Amino acid sequence: MIAGARMARLAREVKNFETKPPWGISCQPEKEDCYDVLTVTLLGPKGSPYEKGTFKLTINIPEKYPFEPPLVKFTTPVYHPNIDKGGRICMDMLKMPPKGGWLPTITLETLLVSLQTLLANPNPDDPLMMDVANEYKYDIDTFLENARKHTEKHAVGTG
Repeated sequence: MIAGARMARLAREVKNFETKPPWGISCQPEKEDCYDVLTVTLLGPKGSPYEKGTFKLTINIPEKYPFEPPLVKFTTPVYHPNIDKGGRICMDMLKMPPKGGWLPTITLETLLVSLQTLLANPNPDDPLMMDVANEYKYDIDTFLENARKHTEKHAVGTG
């Protein structure tokens, strides 16, 4: 029964991206009718150094979803304090309590909108990339320029 409920929830959540997608986010199964791996396209937030970029992500849904958070990774390189070169993301919502803030009530849409918000509002106090976090904290202009250039190189016109 649990597997059926998991599949029904995932099917419903993915369908919501088709019927009423949040701004700049699309999400679909990698293989038709198989919701274990999802492919996401995320537009960079307006007003951020990422705004001209289109970013690809992969979501691996664990067996115990929604009681465990999905594993989300950027496949497009991102210059960001909370995203490492391997595309891993440091975000509370992606971690289990007590260290993280994952809850079974969090939907894929909520998660991806939060991730888009994280792009525009880095958290340099919980970084994966210490050098980028320090640049963000102590030399914001250089950070913005580097993030913009990196986005143009890796996330523009790659759609």
